[in-house]
Formats: sequence, C-alpha cells, structure tokens
Amino acid sequence: MAGEGPASAAAELLDGSLLLLRRWRAAGGGGRELLGAWDAVRAGVVAPALAAASGACLAMSAMLLAEALFMAAASLARRRPERRYRAEPLGACDGEDEESGLLGYPMVLVQIPMYNEREVYKLSIAAACGLSWPSDRVIVQVLDDSTDPTVKDLVELECKLWAKKGKNVKYEVRNNRKGYKAGALKEGMLHAYVQQCDFLAVFDADFQPEADFLIRTIPYLVRNPQIALVQARWEFVNPNECLMTRIQKMTLDYHFKVEQEAGSSTFAFFGFNGTAGVWRISAIKEAGGWDDRTTVEDMDLAVRAGLKGWKFVYVGDVKVKSELPSSLKAYRRQQHRWTCGAANLFRKTGKEILLTKEVSFWRKLYLLYSFFFVRKVVAHVVPFMLYCVVIPLSVLIPEVTIPAWGVVYIPTTITLLYAIRNPSSIHFIPFWILYENVMSFHRTKATFIGLLEFGSVNEWVVTEKLGNSSKTEPVPQILERPRCRFWGRWTMSEVLFAVFLFTCATYNLVHGPDLYFIYIYLQAITFLIVGTGFCGPSNS
Repeated sequence: MAGEGPASAAAELLDGSLLLLRRWRAAGGGGRELLGAWDAVRAGVVAPALAAASGACLAMSAMLLAEALFMAAASLARRRPERRYRAEPLGACDGEDEESGLLGYPMVLVQIPMYNEREVYKLSIAAACGLSWPSDRVIVQVLDDSTDPTVKDLVELECKLWAKKGKNVKYEVRNNRKGYKAGALKEGMLHAYVQQCDFLAVFDADFQPEADFLIRTIPYLVRNPQIALVQARWEFVNPNECLMTRIQKMTLDYHFKVEQEAGSSTFAFFGFNGTAGVWRISAIKEAGGWDDRTTVEDMDLAVRAGLKGWKFVYVGDVKVKSELPSSLKAYRRQQHRWTCGAANLFRKTGKEILLTKEVSFWRKLYLLYSFFFVRKVVAHVVPFMLYCVVIPLSVLIPEVTIPAWGVVYIPTTITLLYAIRNPSSIHFIPFWILYENVMSFHRTKATFIGLLEFGSVNEWVVTEKLGNSSKTEPVPQILERPRCRFWGRWTMSEVLFAVFLFTCATYNLVHGPDLYFIYIYLQAITFLIVGTGFCGPSNS
C-alpha cells in the first residue's frame, strides 16, 4: 500500500536486523556474549542513567507547571498600571503649569542604535522624529555602527534631511564596534548634550513608535520617582508572512501578556526588552550604565537597576511596531544570542543577587529562582531533554517507564495556559509545540554555552531585517524552496537528530505497547523540515 511505504520498509529492516541478531545469538560464538553484555550494560548503566534523567526532567516539568500557573494567575489578577501608579497627562493635575520644567515636558533623549540597516533606517528615524513632543525638548540620537560606507552615507543624509525640517537629530559614529549595541549606547550617553536630558527612550532600527508614545509613557516616570523603566509591548508588521513568523508571534505575545505583566504586577521587576522602553537616566547611572559583559545588555541593566531597588512598569496598551525575523538563519542566531546571554548573565550575577542587602528576600528569590533558573534555564532544557531525548530513548529501554502525568498531563496543562492567552492562534498550537521543541535543541546548547562560558558565549550577529511594512501582503507559502546547494542550507545536527527520532519511532511502532511513535514521527518530520532549510517564506 502507498501509505505503508517508509514505515513498512523501516519496520522490515529493523525486524530483519533483530532476526539476524537472534540467529547469531542462537548459533553461539561472539553473538551470545555481545548481546549478553549489552543486556548487562543496559540494565546496570543505561537504564539507571535514563531513569535519573527522566526523574530530573519530570521534577523540572513540575517547576515549569508551577511557574506557568503563578504567572497566569498574576497576569490575570493584575491591576492596570494607571491604577497602581499616577499616570495623568503632563500638566493635567490641579495647580500644575504645563510649562513648569519637569512637570511640563522634560528633556528626552531617543537613541536608535544601527548596524548596516539599509532596509529599515528610514522607518525608525521617521517614527522617532514624528513623536508628539516639543522639538526643543527631545533629541533623536542615531548611533550608526555600520561598516558599509554606502549605508552610513544614506543614514547620515536622512538625519540631515530631518534636521532641516527642524528636528533635533544627532548622527553619531565611532571608529570601532567594541561592545556592539551596549558599547554604542554607552558611548552615546557620553556626549555633552545628553547631560540636559532626564529620560532615555530606546528603539531598535526596525521599531516604529506611534506619535503618542512619549505622551503615554513619560508620565509614569515624571509622577512616580520610584519607577526607573516603562516598557511598552511589541507589535508586529509581518506576523502572517509564514508559519514561522506566526509561531514567533505566539511565543512573544505570551511573553508580553503573561511574563512581563506578571513581573510588573507582582515584584515590579522584569527584563528590559532592549527596545520600546523609556528609562530614567539617573537610574541608569546609579546602576552603573550599559555593560557589554554579555549579549543581553538590556537584561543586565534591568537586573542591576532592580538590585538598587528601582521599580519597573509594563504598559501593555502602548504598542510599538517591529519586524519578526522571517529567515530561519536569522531567527536561530537571535535565539542563540538571547538564550546564551541570559544564561551567562545568571552565572555572572547570581552571587551578587544572593548577597545584596538593598532588596527583600522575596525579590531575590524571585530573581534567582523564577526569573533566571526556571525561565532562562529550565524552560529551555526541559522541552528538548524530556520530549526529544528521554521519551524517545525510553521506547528503546524497556526498564524505564515515564508516568502519564509527566508525558501527558503536565505538558497539556502548560499548553492550555499558552493557548488561552493566544485564542486567535489556537489552531497553530500543534505546529507551535513541534517547532518550539526543535528550537529548544538550539536553546539548550546556547544555555550551556552561556552557563559554562564556552567559545561563542559573546557571539553577536545582528538580526537581519527586510523592511516589511504593515501593508505587506501575506505570503501564503509555509515551506521555502531554498536556492542554494543543500550543504549550504542543511543543519546536519538537526538532520541527524531526525534520523535518531525516526529510528525510535519505528522501533516503538513495531515493538512498543504504547503510541509514542505518533508524536515521535511528527517531531522527527519537524526536525527534518527545519534541518533541511524548508522553513520560512518563499523567495521565488
């Protein structure tokens, strides 16, 4: 039958191999000793090791479930930020003069770091120059680290054009890229004109804030002196470009709706997202300024400011347009940078968090356990180790049995918690699970690189932008037909892992008493699709 082709052939091959081994064993000679030795090693070494890995993964799964329930409850029970903090428009309170210094319109610095951003530089500069704020009370600082002289000329020309229109635009370059984005932001703060500014807004080159962004965020900082950071939510101009961008949107929507909201409403702390946020400059200085010791300078600054007792507020109603990576290579690199940097920051700040006396015990516990250990380590390791390694291996090692609550109930509950916060994308949940498990393969590797500080721990590759606008027509393709030769687009680690999963699934299909092979086959196919580069929008 046509539908039985690959599975049937694999099953026949596996059965044939096992039959030959049994005949070899029955014939005596080395076969009997070899298989006997394997049985002994499997029972004495492999099975206990796999059982220990299973137990560790199940324990960490329980941590993930508890964390997901906590964040869901905190984000749903939260009070709106304008009810927790004073956020009246500037000059709106009785007795306040709109033009009276800080309570009028404080000086704001807008920083836009760039690196060879040919496709998007006009969008971000235009959006920053279009902010509704008195032109003499805002400075737009374009920090251009471009190495392409043509791009540098174009960006400089764009800044001059806006300056001729009356906007206070500063075009700044430096002679090296030391510290990458953190280095550019740090050097940008050293200019004399920055000393007159009270607040700092940061936008990456593909971010386009609405005109009222400052009007809606600055009041939190002006009227609440304990607040250091106001973080806005990301909105996306290309979520429907392909299945990969839809999945990214689901993950990031959960991050903002649940993780950021929960952190803001419980401990007034969360990780700065590196863009679409406004900082109090005095808080940045007190925390020690931008630091390039990791690839997550944004999170690093947030942690140091949080340890000084500063509070953060997430304002989900303020949204800033941005672009999702539609290239699989760009997305892999972005995820490596974010994951590796967070794990490395955990290594470098763990002791500092534990020993600080400026924050409460509960806030330290939240930082160490919830924010770092569970979300930045466990959340990346468990999806890969349990669902892509332990469960597939358990079908080959009959001595190890994984309880149903670990295989079915916990992941189903966590998935439902994700789904209810993304109701419009609930039909993509199966694809999201399979794809995120593949990405967890790379995130796990990046996590250990960060924790152990291996060679590529500080690797920084700027995420490629294509300049997609909100008017871009959705691309109907789900799979991409790459133009390059296969060895240029294949990721052999993913392909080989797909072979491993196919082997486990086929063995389970033939000899297993359960139905694990259904999931394992689907996961193997996903690894194969991603590993061979057939993922993303079509360029044809």
